[in-house]
Amino acid sequence: MDDPYKTLGVAKTASQDEIRSAYRKLAKELHPDANPGDAKAEERFKAVSAAFAILSDAEKRAEYDAAARAGFGPQFRQGGAAGQRGPFNFRQGRGRGFDDLGDIFSDLFTDFGTANDGRGGPPPPRRKGGDVRQTLTLDFMQAAKGGKHRVVLPGGRSVDVAVPAGADDGQVLRLRGQGQASPNGGNPGDALVELRIAEHRYFSRDGQNVRLDLPISLREAALGAKIRVPTIDGDVDVRVPEGSSSGTLLRLRGKGFAGQKGGRGDQIIRLMVAVPDRDDALRAFLETWTPPRGYDPRKGLR
Repeated sequence: MDDPYKTLGVAKTASQDEIRSAYRKLAKELHPDANPGDAKAEERFKAVSAAFAILSDAEKRAEYDAAARAGFGPQFRQGGAAGQRGPFNFRQGRGRGFDDLGDIFSDLFTDFGTANDGRGGPPPPRRKGGDVRQTLTLDFMQAAKGGKHRVVLPGGRSVDVAVPAGADDGQVLRLRGQGQASPNGGNPGDALVELRIAEHRYFSRDGQNVRLDLPISLREAALGAKIRVPTIDGDVDVRVPEGSSSGTLLRLRGKGFAGQKGGRGDQIIRLMVAVPDRDDALRAFLETWTPPRGYDPRKGLR
């Protein structure tokens, strides 16, 4: 066999974390599922798995290192060239002399699944089960406030989903371990729940801010007024400034959606002056009304 350190590409002083990291990277790259029909990749995968079997076990690694220091490296084979010492059975022949080096490596691999598929290869790593996907539709207020909601996953199983306050349209929540079972004893997959937020009849969302077009009367716009305004937290009183025009913006701080990193957005109110369909008194007044000198409602367009 090859030097397990070289096979995994790690130093002889590598820590267990470094060994595990190197193995996972190579196993993912060389796994037969990722390389169907590639015999070379399969052989390398077996070699990498065998090397990991030695170096991940403290006792086996110590025995291999001791044998290597004694001069019985992986280049030795039974029946070496003339002048070479015969291989040493380090596990069974301590203090008793030399024997077949093949035994030491045979011992090292005994408990790493050499009977996996009848070809002497290690068992494949346990694979995570597949993920499942589902969509959860919420109304505007449910998204704003969050809370638990039940969703039926593919296959008919129901689970509760904890929706965070301020959830956004298209946001995906991951329910770990709620997916498909592993085909070979690994961890189950996850359930990915995509959120869909229904439109509100008068609120709209702009990031963390909530927007509202608020109709007001001509009198309220001209003279100013205190009016009751809806928010996602309930109705509040708002002061409309005297002389307001359609398009004037008012800001209610902290009345928007919660952010993922804390805090809340604002509610932005756009005033919209609503004129009645027919008001004879208003018509009579406007027919005799003369705008003040210099008044030009379209001066910003010039």
